[in-house]
Amino acid sequence: MIIRISGHDFHYECENLCRVFFPNEKIKISYDPEGSDPRTVITEYDGETARVRAEIDGESRDFSQAAAPEKAELIIARLIYRALSEITGYTPPWGVLTGVRPSKLMIKLNELYGEAGAKDYFENDLLVSPQKTALAQSVARTEDKIISRSRPESFSLYISIPFCPSRCSYCSFVSHSITNSNAKKLFPDYIEYLAREIELTGEYAAKNGLRLESIYFGGGTPGILSARELDTLQSAIERSFELGNLREYTVEMGRPDTVTPEKLEMLRKHNVDRISINPQTFNQKTLDIIGRKHTVQQALDAYNLSLGYGFACINMDLIAGLPGEVFEDFRLSLDTAAELSPENITVHSLALKRSSSLNQSGAQVESGKEAGRMLDYSYDTLNRSGYIPYYMYRQSKCVGNLENTGWCRPGKEGLYNVYMMEECHTVLAAGAGGVTKLCEPGGSNVERIFNYKYPYEYISGFDEIKRRKAGIDEFYSRKGVK
Repeated sequence: MIIRISGHDFHYECENLCRVFFPNEKIKISYDPEGSDPRTVITEYDGETARVRAEIDGESRDFSQAAAPEKAELIIARLIYRALSEITGYTPPWGVLTGVRPSKLMIKLNELYGEAGAKDYFENDLLVSPQKTALAQSVARTEDKIISRSRPESFSLYISIPFCPSRCSYCSFVSHSITNSNAKKLFPDYIEYLAREIELTGEYAAKNGLRLESIYFGGGTPGILSARELDTLQSAIERSFELGNLREYTVEMGRPDTVTPEKLEMLRKHNVDRISINPQTFNQKTLDIIGRKHTVQQALDAYNLSLGYGFACINMDLIAGLPGEVFEDFRLSLDTAAELSPENITVHSLALKRSSSLNQSGAQVESGKEAGRMLDYSYDTLNRSGYIPYYMYRQSKCVGNLENTGWCRPGKEGLYNVYMMEECHTVLAAGAGGVTKLCEPGGSNVERIFNYKYPYEYISGFDEIKRRKAGIDEFYSRKGVK
């Protein structure tokens, strides 16, 4: 597909919106208004009028509308949306909104215009469906309450474990299968260096008077750690940080086949109160297709085993739009999770990332209509089952331009998920692939410190990791939080 642009430079928004309708196509931007192609979207702006002409395999639509300069980008997006909706027969429920944080925008609009004005803007200006608008408002209310409790000196700690038992076909994260011999060799050194970075991070936190409120072990699959390795890292945290203000402590176990009594006992010994056990689907055929080396029964057994250890919250992840799954398959998974009744259920939409083996094998993102039915079903079922949506985000190349939503029992919200997604609260990260996000107290400025992505780089370049970590001091010295 070619997007031809004349008189404006809104190529980023034009490309993102066209990808909603044609997620599997390579999209080319051209500033030459002339030329022919069987799949072309022509966008023009002369300072007063916006025009969009879409020509898709012999079918065309041509729309124009007066547009003041400050409204030109939005008007062009709406004309693209109208033209491609008519041609394809698909009406994306998020309208022209392509950003990853709809609830963050909703919070801002609520402050500016009130809830009624924000609702009107979402539905009439951004063309978001009433159901998705209601979802964004519900999430925004809950997030706003959580954000308001964060103090200027508050922060969260993220621990990165970029290793997995095997690599899922849809995965694009920087994670290594522990079955790989090189990854196995790196693992002991990685744990040692990670413990050292945890201690260093604790020194900077103490020096700057920061207040630790949540801890999150993510990956990868943190459940791949042995009970002894969990003890090593969690003991390092206890030595390095003041935990008196800690409000939640989460370890994302991930794969059900990594869950053992010894690990659960160790987690509770260190006062972990939230874990995540992620089946992704309760259909064995799909698990085999996507490379999950566990069974449906193992997911059920891991969840039931975990119930006996007194965790305040257990989360289960599901994915809508997995390869080969139709609505009935997803309904089975959602109904199974709802019947188990964990405190949290997170429903993701499949994102076909460039570096995933699924994408490299030539697989394509399925129709947004089918995935949309799946999410509509989760919305209705989880609401009826007493869950509320508490955080939400979206990803690029996501099936149907749809969302990922965290659902919880009231009072069981995952604070870290909100802080991380809304970028309203500092997150200090340790480990390969970790990104420290330093959030300006009371402001919108966010500064990032990147660790090396790969474990071998992380280990060999640890002196550079230490040097970069000094940026924490520099940031808080400028902001005067001490």
